[in-house]
Amino acid sequence: MIPFELTILGTSSALPTSKRYPTAHVLNICERFFLIDCGEGTQIQLRRYSVKFSRINHIFISHLHGDHYFGLIGLLSTYALLGRQNDLHIYSHSELPEILKPQLEQLQNDIIYKIIWHPLNFKKPMVIFDDEKVTISSFPLKHRISCCGFLFSEKQGLKNIIKEKIEEYHIPIRDIQYIKNGADYIDPNGKIIPNEEITLPLKAPRKYAFVTDTLYLPKLKELLEEVDLLYHEATYDKRFKKRAKETFHSTAEQAATLAQSCGAGQLLIGHFSARYKDTSILIEEATNVFPSTVVAEEGMVIKIAGNPIK
Repeated sequence: MIPFELTILGTSSALPTSKRYPTAHVLNICERFFLIDCGEGTQIQLRRYSVKFSRINHIFISHLHGDHYFGLIGLLSTYALLGRQNDLHIYSHSELPEILKPQLEQLQNDIIYKIIWHPLNFKKPMVIFDDEKVTISSFPLKHRISCCGFLFSEKQGLKNIIKEKIEEYHIPIRDIQYIKNGADYIDPNGKIIPNEEITLPLKAPRKYAFVTDTLYLPKLKELLEEVDLLYHEATYDKRFKKRAKETFHSTAEQAATLAQSCGAGQLLIGHFSARYKDTSILIEEATNVFPSTVVAEEGMVIKIAGNPIK
């Protein structure tokens, strides 16, 4: 089955701790790696958890608070030192290239790869990447500064033929593609073998949503409907609901409420305030509303298997 799995590199909010790094996730779709946010120390975490970061060709920066992009210039420098040649696409606020300009100028003699900047739209949802495997959309969040979330949507693949059935019915190579596209097989004697008998059931395309620094936004329900895995920031527990509102963040309870309303398969909470050395209060609060909740931890890998099409 095509890989669709998430690796957590950082789970802290603005202040890193001795055990938590700032925000960074890597999503592996079919052995292509998408980096989502790049907090300080991201490249160290990439090495620590054996992520094939040479295969990262697309980086998504949700907003311009340092805990979400301070690791970027170090990663760009490392790519230069390693002799990277592949183009690197960065999706971010239009101001980020200017912010990094002095440092990039210092590296200009070392960088032989091309950096292609893609400005995000912070006013409405927008498709920012699309190929034969996946569509990636950005959507506006509500934070103290312009901020985007990201939705990664797998495209429906072809059916897989049961190997033993190929041998049993002596299916010729010329018919394989038709069967993968859903056709029945007609043997040399004219007998029709139903497609369902010789192929594995299709699974629904998988979806992962990244909802970082934001006020609780119930209106995201429609956009994130039936997402397989929802990552939602949970900077505070509900005792600090007022503080969350003042700083344009969310509580664990609010994250769980959104997961429940959109019918998510699983909720992943992260971006924890440094006040929480123990996250048990956050997971308890979230699971009271949405039982299928897990706490993000550095190095955690979540495989999104997908569900059979009903």
